[in-house]
Amino acid sequence: MTLFDLVKVKEELARLNREMEEPGFWDDPEKGQKAMRKKKSFESTIEKYEHIEAGLEEVLELIDMAQELEDVDSVPLILDNFKDLEERLEDLRITTLLTGKYDENNCILSLHAGTGGVDAMDWTLMLYRMYTRYCQKKGYRVSLLDYQDDTEAGIKSATIRVEGENAYGYLKNEKGVHRLVRISPFNAAGKRQTSFAGVEVIPEIEDDEELVIDPEDLRIDTYRSSGAGGQHVNTTDSAIRITHIPTNIVVTCQNERSQIQNKETAMKILRSKLIELKEEEQKETLKEIKGDFSLNTWGAQIRSYVMQPYTMVKDHRTSAQVSNVTQVLDGELDYFINEKLKQKED
Repeated sequence: MTLFDLVKVKEELARLNREMEEPGFWDDPEKGQKAMRKKKSFESTIEKYEHIEAGLEEVLELIDMAQELEDVDSVPLILDNFKDLEERLEDLRITTLLTGKYDENNCILSLHAGTGGVDAMDWTLMLYRMYTRYCQKKGYRVSLLDYQDDTEAGIKSATIRVEGENAYGYLKNEKGVHRLVRISPFNAAGKRQTSFAGVEVIPEIEDDEELVIDPEDLRIDTYRSSGAGGQHVNTTDSAIRITHIPTNIVVTCQNERSQIQNKETAMKILRSKLIELKEEEQKETLKEIKGDFSLNTWGAQIRSYVMQPYTMVKDHRTSAQVSNVTQVLDGELDYFINEKLKQKED
């Protein structure tokens, strides 16, 4: 689908609306949810295009008016409108790059502390906040599925579900090792510390009829939920850990309301991981597919966040960099995410 193929988008939306009105369509809830996501995607594309169209008309009207009145004072306003129009066009163009099989899906994002001791666990918590804020700014719904905090500071790991249009498409390239350099608040000598954390991103995938999970291949353990307090603490052994023995994939969930819901969510995550493994079966090892988090250390990072002796965030895959680390850690990730997506065009 090309950037300006608006007619085709409207035709697809009309076809989908007719399909959703057919008797029995909503008998299959999963099919209905998938159709609703597609419908929202089409409507969002049309809305973005119409905004661009309206913005272009406004700019042309301003230019005509300025020429008639010979009003040079209107030039800054025209330039501002052009800049806004350019940003809208770029946003729409980026969405056309999200053509992967699962790009439109929700996703599961997991964080794991790597090398660096307490600093690494504190860094993992900082990344958790960064991604949560990014998702909130995108209008995504974030649900906490698993949260393992540390007794001293930070978190050992956390898993969230991100629900929204093209959630996996935008976040998929965040998978990898993230490196932090700063003066450690946990070092009495005030020395500079390098810490690492791993990010794993998988699409939330609907049931695949070809994928059959043998119950004999699963080891299911229950344990008492732990976390930062409040909603993260349960008084019963409701948390679930599922190990898929053939692949040694381990998934956990502890933040749903009951053990049954935790198990259902954990199974959904496991299914998504196994389908991703199946999609990438040409890879030689599981480490290549999901990332080897034992390598959360020097030389393996995809992005570095330096706070001392200078400030800079640099993506080592695209060479994109900015100096405002605080802004990035507050969820301003669009620049890095978009630059990585644009590599697809090269």
